[in-house]
Amino acid sequence: MEAVLSIAGSDSSGGAGIQADIKTIAAHRLFAETAVTALTAQNTLGVTDVLDVDPAFVSQQIDAVFEDIRPAAVKVGMVSSAAIIEAVADALERHGAANIVVDPVMVATSGARLISEDAVEALRARLLPLADVVTPNMPEAEVLCRFAVDDDASMERAARELAGRVRGAALVKGGHSFARADDVLVAHADAPALWLRAERIETENTHGTGCTLSSAIACGLAKGLPMEEAVRAAKAYVHGALASGLDLGKGSGPLDHMWE
Repeated sequence: MEAVLSIAGSDSSGGAGIQADIKTIAAHRLFAETAVTALTAQNTLGVTDVLDVDPAFVSQQIDAVFEDIRPAAVKVGMVSSAAIIEAVADALERHGAANIVVDPVMVATSGARLISEDAVEALRARLLPLADVVTPNMPEAEVLCRFAVDDDASMERAARELAGRVRGAALVKGGHSFARADDVLVAHADAPALWLRAERIETENTHGTGCTLSSAIACGLAKGLPMEEAVRAAKAYVHGALASGLDLGKGSGPLDHMWE
């Protein structure tokens, strides 16, 4: 059984972050490992508070994982400060981590900001160059690329620019558009854009969608799937989890990670 490491924040409501990652990895019949970067007090209505973990302790968690049950893939989610990003990047470089999926989490589904301004620049400079794939949604791609990302052309432009900054692929997710849920994948800076078209599922319960997708991609890579196949499989998994119709909480509820 291959292991997948999630480096992310804890979601007390269980729908996103570390908890969503563990459920996704377990649903793919792989072994979940974690390095917690932050604790959040949150539910489906929003985030009440965030408590960052000491960067040195984040590093110690990653070291402990790699020195024993080495992960075949790594998903990096919420890293809220520049110091934590530096610690994560240093640790991943130190251990020669492979199959790194960077989900540049900046804003929760509820709208709460989860990353400081200085952390955005650290993410660009330290984490993006380590990524085998980066998976921003449209607003996140806009922040990373510093131009408006609001239609197919700008999504494709952003994916191509980001693919030039990482060591692998860029997937710009279109779930924030109103009509459809189309994503665009650029496998490397010189590759043609591949559109992954999908009908939009009408639901308010999308808490943890991005965390779940990035973890599912990491699972596919851990199993040895090529990038395109891993992304397609992950998108199908999230589609099923949304379509299952789980309805929990008073706000934007979680997905059904065990729908299969």
